[in-house]
Amino acid sequence: MRKIWLGLLKKMKFLPPKIYVKIYYEYYSGKKLDLWNPIEFNQKIHWLKVFYKPSILTQLVDKYEVRSYVEEKIGKQYLNELIAVYDKTSQVDFEALPQKFVMKATHGFHFNIIVKDKEQLNKTRAKYLLRKWMGKNQYYRGGLEWAYKNVKPRIIVEKFLEEIGKPTVNDYKFFCFSGKPKFVQIDMERGIQDLRCYYDLDWQKLPFTTQQNKFFEGSLEKPKNFELMVDLAAKLADNLPFVRVDFYNIEGAIYFGEMTFYPTDGRKEFIPQKYNQILGSYIELPKVPEGQKFITET
Repeated sequence: MRKIWLGLLKKMKFLPPKIYVKIYYEYYSGKKLDLWNPIEFNQKIHWLKVFYKPSILTQLVDKYEVRSYVEEKIGKQYLNELIAVYDKTSQVDFEALPQKFVMKATHGFHFNIIVKDKEQLNKTRAKYLLRKWMGKNQYYRGGLEWAYKNVKPRIIVEKFLEEIGKPTVNDYKFFCFSGKPKFVQIDMERGIQDLRCYYDLDWQKLPFTTQQNKFFEGSLEKPKNFELMVDLAAKLADNLPFVRVDFYNIEGAIYFGEMTFYPTDGRKEFIPQKYNQILGSYIELPKVPEGQKFITET
């Protein structure tokens, strides 16, 4: 009955964030959230939603605007090729696009259309999805992820990244704490088996995963330029209390993916359970300045 009640309350996005994130967190985790003493990883992620609001976060989650930040911090050679940018779905011209491409909405996650063969693309369906995405706000769509609240909805088209002989490319997601990468999540065969595993920076496999993700039982070969990826992640993470920095690594070429401050929107727990507290201990939450309701500076 409580789960049903929380589900009803979860629809009330107008509630004050301090109240709403407690409802949201308990609905997905089954645990209470003490915002004044968060301990576990997702508990601290929800604290950051409410109290950590530097304006730069809006740029960093925007899949278009973040490109200038990446270029400034590590160089444009790490950016995937940008083919087109659209402010409105009516501007999208499929005929002008290459045979393969990836189309993304800039203001949220899971807003992607991967096109391996334009001739097989259902353009009517694609336009429907784009219109649907452009009318959504990620802040209200999920659990009040503050960084997305003021992102301008746009559509970008990027080069389709592929590796010869592989159905998908691996996604390397570096968890950075106070500007320092601590470990990396590797996602493999997305959309096929959705495999996942974690490695530390010495390339020792870590014994945990997240809910609803299949743990990859095998061993992965360490990328030859892994240390460079770690260094690039640190430069992008700067002095932020927590951020996940994502890269692709294709035959030695590194491409920036995205930056996120709220992995899985703070919904998925790590398993085994003890790692929720262990990983939570890596996040050192900054203090809210006296007289302020939240933090506005990095």
